[in-house]
Amino acid sequence: MTHPIDLDRRTFIAGGIALASQAVSAQGATPAALPRIRHIRAGELEVAYFESGPRDGVPVLLLHGFPYDFHSYVEVADLLARRGCRVVVPQLRGHGSTRFLEPSAFRNAQQSAVALDQLALMDALGIRRAVVAGYDWGARTACVLAALWPERCVGMVSAGGYIVTSRAAQKAPAPPRVEHAWWYQFYFATDRGRAGLVAHRRELSRILWKENSPQWAFDDATFERSAAAFDNPDWVDIVVHNYRWRLGLADGAPQLEDLEQRLAAQPPVPVPAITLDGDTNGISPAGDGKAQAARFTGPRTHRVVHAGHNIPQEAPQAFADAVWALASVRP
Repeated sequence: MTHPIDLDRRTFIAGGIALASQAVSAQGATPAALPRIRHIRAGELEVAYFESGPRDGVPVLLLHGFPYDFHSYVEVADLLARRGCRVVVPQLRGHGSTRFLEPSAFRNAQQSAVALDQLALMDALGIRRAVVAGYDWGARTACVLAALWPERCVGMVSAGGYIVTSRAAQKAPAPPRVEHAWWYQFYFATDRGRAGLVAHRRELSRILWKENSPQWAFDDATFERSAAAFDNPDWVDIVVHNYRWRLGLADGAPQLEDLEQRLAAQPPVPVPAITLDGDTNGISPAGDGKAQAARFTGPRTHRVVHAGHNIPQEAPQAFADAVWALASVRP
């Protein structure tokens, strides 16, 4: 097994992570301090992650979205660690100090590649099964893991429900109000949009934070501690490829085509699942979850949470409670 590597103090501060224990949350309380950052070789990456809780606790894998980073889970991780869970929170490929092992590697962000990263991380850490949970990209990844590798999942929490991508279905236009909320995806499909992301990554990301969560009163320190992760040299390539791939404008890796064909068929999630909707989500309105019922063949509960798009950071107790509801009943 590959052993984790602690991030040295200079890199820790240079990456902006030191702000974690100093920032004040939107609710006015000091958030939990970020645990020590570690690195471990897993698959084609050296993954940056933090871990909380006892090593013999129920494993929980928490996955962030775009344009965010693993700071979304600082408070959730602390709440779950206090309940006895072993909580692992990675920076996804292209974020923070996660790096590709091979400089020439394809900066691929198709959904199966991001999911395989998590299986490799679990293997590297000696984790056989975990509760997988996420929002945005992280929710998609959790759904992919639960649908294709249910034997590795104790259960799944997905903010946004079942959001496995079918590129064929993506060709059909959505209602204009939905398309309007996804403006950045179409922007990134152009060379102008890619150049705009390079030049204005923080400004663009801050706009999305506000639009995605219109009632979240985050402060500058909260935004900046996550925005430091966007300075990763692969961040723009990963973000642009993710959205262009979804729209059928960029190719994925040929060796992953079989997995993508399986995902295109929208395989159901057979493991216990809790889906969450934020009632002030600026991307999609909250619903009762019934429209997706057929996508879950295992026991599933749907909850509406008072939050926007980034539920774990806006409503950490509600997100932690959902994860714990699955972790606490593991056989």
